[in-house]
Amino acid sequence: MGERVALRSYDTTLDRAGIALATGGLLGGLFTVVLVILGGSWSPIALVVGLVVGSVISAMTVVAIGGPLWIVCHALGKRGPVAAASVGAVAGLALFLGGQTYGFGLFDMPVTDASTLMFRWLSGIATSLILAGMSAAIGLAMWRVAYRRIA
Repeated sequence: MGERVALRSYDTTLDRAGIALATGGLLGGLFTVVLVILGGSWSPIALVVGLVVGSVISAMTVVAIGGPLWIVCHALGKRGPVAAASVGAVAGLALFLGGQTYGFGLFDMPVTDASTLMFRWLSGIATSLILAGMSAAIGLAMWRVAYRRIA
């Protein structure tokens, strides 16, 4: 009758948040290295450049796009792993889909027929879902580094 359900609450510190940001950047850089290898380049210079550029751009993207979304979740008390993966997935899906569809159709596009436009959107959605999965995994890893359960 008087059962109480213990809610899991999580908290972070500034140093763990910084390490999580570095983790997200590094994971984005490693994903870039995988893409460089799949693109056919095994040159050590290309792999190092892919790692460095991918890490820097990933870290900047996490701060610029994921950061504001996560601040809202953090303020609302949604600090768990599901929230972290969801923020990563939503941010990744929006970023990649917008990039493949000329800003969701807001920017000038080449002249195309309706069928081609439909396939552009379907292709954009399919590839963005894959990349959103990667973004969700990065968000989850960052959450694991940054947050600890409150006793």
